[in-house]
Amino acid sequence: MSPPGFWKNVMTVLAGASAAQALPLLVAPLLTRLCTPEEMGAFSVWLGVIAVTSIVATLRIDTVMVLDLATRQQRLCFSVVAWAATALALALTLAAVAACLLDLPAVQAMSWLELLTIGIGTWLTATMQTTLAYAASHKLFGKAAQAKMMQAATIALSQVALLYAGVDGAALLTGQLIGLAAGLWMARKLLAPPIPQPALRLNHEQRNYLIRHQAFWRFSLPSSLINTLVGQLPLLMIGLRHGALAAGLFALTQRVISAPVTLVAASVLEVFKRQAVQEFQTLGNCRRVYLATFRALVLLALFPSLLLFLFAPPLFSLVFGAEWRPAGEFARVLAPLCFFNFIASPLSYVFFIAGKQKMELRWQVALFLVTLAVFSAPLSLCQSVLWYAAGRSALYVVYLIMSYQCSLNGSGHRLVPAAFAERPQASSAKNP
Repeated sequence: MSPPGFWKNVMTVLAGASAAQALPLLVAPLLTRLCTPEEMGAFSVWLGVIAVTSIVATLRIDTVMVLDLATRQQRLCFSVVAWAATALALALTLAAVAACLLDLPAVQAMSWLELLTIGIGTWLTATMQTTLAYAASHKLFGKAAQAKMMQAATIALSQVALLYAGVDGAALLTGQLIGLAAGLWMARKLLAPPIPQPALRLNHEQRNYLIRHQAFWRFSLPSSLINTLVGQLPLLMIGLRHGALAAGLFALTQRVISAPVTLVAASVLEVFKRQAVQEFQTLGNCRRVYLATFRALVLLALFPSLLLFLFAPPLFSLVFGAEWRPAGEFARVLAPLCFFNFIASPLSYVFFIAGKQKMELRWQVALFLVTLAVFSAPLSLCQSVLWYAAGRSALYVVYLIMSYQCSLNGSGHRLVPAAFAERPQASSAKNP
């Protein structure tokens, strides 16, 4: 039986997320007809860089807020993230200028605009993530959904308007930045989170806050960073080995198959992490909410995964245009991976609650190595995508076993494979 209020909160988040995702998905067919796969590929690479750097900017301590609801502690969290995000954004901008002036080979594939906007994109994304974490900690799911809807709608409409205006290559990037700024403005207006204390360096209290929650930036940060890198690595390596056209096709595939996770699974996560924390605090484990969430996710994942597996190529051709049909072939191969990712993503938060960040980090390293090995092997593009889907799906099965063991918090039979198990001395000191 689901915990009281679980499905009510899920539906609140899902309703807002559905509205936030509906417009971008409706606009996607327009985007694919107004821009080329090559332009989509270049934008996706830039967006992938932002996804990686914004994780670093938060230090992953934004996840602490759901564990510590004290106003003073949450203000400290905002202040530390603001300091880290600002410092990283400035460093990235200066590094981009230097790389452009020196004409380094590593950045020649990106335009000046793409390089110089990585910093501001990182700061906006990291600040928005922290604000949404604050909303989840106070169960302000409805207001958070409104902010996400504002952000998604502004991104979609700005990109289409700029493409119609003839901006071409810069339209997708510029629209993304406009939408990020609009979403953050709306989030701060609706949620009224604590105002961070700006400073050139962290004060004594802020440094102590970082030390107290060091498990998050020592283990959760590398784990999340590797996970994000794994998500972007196929696109980057496909671009290097098979060209911008193949990268653009794969980018659309990623965008479509990630929609169920972004739409539904992320909504479940917002509720699951709050309910799981409460069960851990009162019962010493979160087995009940874990199993209820697992069953719900399996049922929710079946339809979109089957739809992709059975009908992806003709659907992509119909919706996005005939030149995007190969992206549908990729989507069919990746459908099983979409199923497992849908289930595993929300349940991953149990590693944070149980203080098992080191265990998850080891799994993320294994996933990174498998992905790197597959796309480095002398295989055709289709073969690489097939082996990537098979290897990552198998690792997700291991991940679900590990996360269930964490939900038991030491009770029951040990199900974690020995290769991923933590030593007792390491695990006992990491409970946040």
